[in-house]
Amino acid sequence: MKEKLIFALRVTLTMAAMTLGALVMLVAAVLTGFQLRRFYSESIATRLGRVTMRIWGIRMVVHQQQPFPAGQTLYISNHTSTIDLFVLIALGLPNARFFLSGFLRKLLPMGLIGYLIGIIWTVDQIYPDERRKIFQRAEQLLRRTGESVYLSPEGERITTGQIGHFNKGAFHLATALKVPIIPLFIRIPREINPGMGLNARPGTVDVFIHSPIDTSHWRIEDLMGNKEKVRDMYVEWHRAFQSA
Repeated sequence: MKEKLIFALRVTLTMAAMTLGALVMLVAAVLTGFQLRRFYSESIATRLGRVTMRIWGIRMVVHQQQPFPAGQTLYISNHTSTIDLFVLIALGLPNARFFLSGFLRKLLPMGLIGYLIGIIWTVDQIYPDERRKIFQRAEQLLRRTGESVYLSPEGERITTGQIGHFNKGAFHLATALKVPIIPLFIRIPREINPGMGLNARPGTVDVFIHSPIDTSHWRIEDLMGNKEKVRDMYVEWHRAFQSA
């Protein structure tokens, strides 16, 4: 019973924090004419992500040897948990937009926050034509703005505890834009990981920022091969952590 009460309290506090954060962000956007997307994202949303993790008793340790690049970059990561969303927002990736499932924009206040920080909403893999159009529009937007972008190439897991299938959208985008990929590996201990649920347990999440992958020589003909090479890197990192 105590555990259920604590869970309910954390959910309530999370919703309250997100609602307050969305309202603060909306006021800031109105006062600035909706022109400071980076401020809404890197200042307000980043703090909101960190507050949410604090509510759940989650500590984030970032392992990073050099600062994030100032130029346009494509960030990717593995996707193991609901926790990932708050970890990624809390990182404060510079001048970056995010690809997220369109399902989340139906959840207030997530939809409002996503609108203000420039989320690129996606649809399920069963709608390939619509996904193709979304990625084409995203490519045009990123070419025009020079902004960075985050997306997870990892598809839905069939079994837990393994690196899943990688979708090709991120690698198609990197090939087209010729921008470096920075792989992030998020390590969430099994005992605190709620999977795609909500009941995270207190603990420490490690985020490893790996060296950039040069895509300037990538060709569309090599798309599938490049995708699998990057996935193999994640498989090796995952295997190393499992055996540690």
